[in-house]
Amino acid sequence: MIIRQLSVFLENRTGRLTELTGVLAEHDINISAFSIADSTDYGILRMIVGKPEIAERVLRERGFAVKVTDVICLIIPDKPGSLHHALEILSENGVPVDYMYAFASAEGRATVVIRTDEAQAAIRVLSQHRLELVRAGDIYQL
Repeated sequence: MIIRQLSVFLENRTGRLTELTGVLAEHDINISAFSIADSTDYGILRMIVGKPEIAERVLRERGFAVKVTDVICLIIPDKPGSLHHALEILSENGVPVDYMYAFASAEGRATVVIRTDEAQAAIRVLSQHRLELVRAGDIYQL
């Protein structure tokens, strides 16, 4: 239930994100989720991809600075209070959240990507409360 997330440091210059997505497209690598945070000089693209090992390798070969971290992906109902409920469970069990990003789907569900240094504890407590977690096999391309 651990998902490998790639964090890529991008210079704030025209075309750099296009270059990155082109590299992934060349290697038939799907982006399932992403978040971009930027500052004046650079941005950080965090993404979940279908072939994380290959993506890491080919991006490094093309000069991108890439860091791989473990995250978990949680499925919740896309309705008020669902995220609060999940965060409350984590908080009550002493599991810190470093950051997260999310997206909703047309089926009335939302996927939340959560970064924590205590991923195994998060998986354990969320599973004990019968919350649905995404397995790597549900995302990774064969």
